Amino acid sequence: MLATLMHDPDMWTALAKIAVINIVLSGDNAVVIALACRSLPPAQQRKAFIVGAAGIVVLMTALTSVAALLMSLPWIQLAGAALLLYIGIKLLLPEEDGDNVTQSHSFWAAVRTIIIADIVMSLDNVLGMAGAAHGHYGMLFVGLAITMPLILFGSALLMRVMERFPIVVWMGAGLLGYVAGDMAVSDLAVAGWVEAHAPVLDYVVPAVGVGVVLAVGYLLSRRHAARSEAPAGLARDLGAKPAA
Repeated sequence: MLATLMHDPDMWTALAKIAVINIVLSGDNAVVIALACRSLPPAQQRKAFIVGAAGIVVLMTALTSVAALLMSLPWIQLAGAALLLYIGIKLLLPEEDGDNVTQSHSFWAAVRTIIIADIVMSLDNVLGMAGAAHGHYGMLFVGLAITMPLILFGSALLMRVMERFPIVVWMGAGLLGYVAGDMAVSDLAVAGWVEAHAPVLDYVVPAVGVGVVLAVGYLLSRRHAARSEAPAGLARDLGAKPAA
């Protein structure tokens, strides 16, 4: 049975298609992984990569297997777009300090962000992989397992760039906002109306998604910085010696 499958040209064609589709469409997934893991210690980053990637492979296989059903339902992509906006904004906020936030909590938070964001962002391309699989769902799993290390390698490079150039973090968050807007106008509940009455929204809504993520992220990060500076200023005032 295994030997027959190994010599099945359709199986290898399906595997090649799945690998190419996943690599081409997963540039934004690498951005999410890099953003989510950038604040973890190096050892935690590697573990988050591995655990997050394993979760993505398993969940993507299951999700693609029922992709036709999911994508035939209205409101799915709109809900995913809202979740992606939230994730993009959250990734711009500084890490909370304090003893109550442990490394293990941060690690699992990063893994959770990787898996949720990647699954949400992949809702619009799982149909492509499902179609390429042609029923070879074992090959779907193998194809995802092969291509995920390439995505993780790209994520590792992105993290190094983010450490040197913080502006890249904002660019990555903006990309998430763009993907969210694109998903929103592609939802079955609104896509027909948009195409018939306001096709310009195909360009406007993704741009608005970028603006929302960057603007809200900026305002919340400024508020967080102000709260962090206030106790420090108070401590300096209390510690100042009275004038002679």
